[in-house]
Amino acid sequence: QLVAYVAAEQEQPEVLKAALREVLPEYMVPSFLVYLAQLPLTPNGKLDRKALPAPDARAQQQAYVAPQSELEQRIAAIWQDVLGLERIGLNDNFFELGGHSLLVVTVVSRIQLELGMKLTPQLIFQQPLLKDFVEHLAADAAPVDESRLSRLEALLDEMEDV
Repeated sequence: QLVAYVAAEQEQPEVLKAALREVLPEYMVPSFLVYLAQLPLTPNGKLDRKALPAPDARAQQQAYVAPQSELEQRIAAIWQDVLGLERIGLNDNFFELGGHSLLVVTVVSRIQLELGMKLTPQLIFQQPLLKDFVEHLAADAAPVDESRLSRLEALLDEMEDV
């Protein structure tokens, strides 16, 4: 996860992220912007990295809109568990909450194992908002091939043992 520490008098995260998106590829745009009055310095005048606060994913969450349908609730629960958050609403963006490509694979695997729905990781990249993701998942997902699912379960069990 990329974190940008910004020393500025005024917090303008949307403006800053929009400007960064114009000059950087999406994977280089920070997931978190942490605003500070000033950057912490060591006695030698260098950046004191140990004194930088950890980013708070809750600050990235949008106004909470509770998942309504059973599918929305189940997907939200998977996202919550994978991202380590207490709650996720329909307007929350997977990547802005700290999600990354490895966690996408975990989410896709869990949806396949727990819900029996077949999907590709590209869906979460294309639809990172929970409400849009669930809407497209409900419309496009096919049932999982049971033989492949049991092989996937066995592989995940083997990986957990290591």
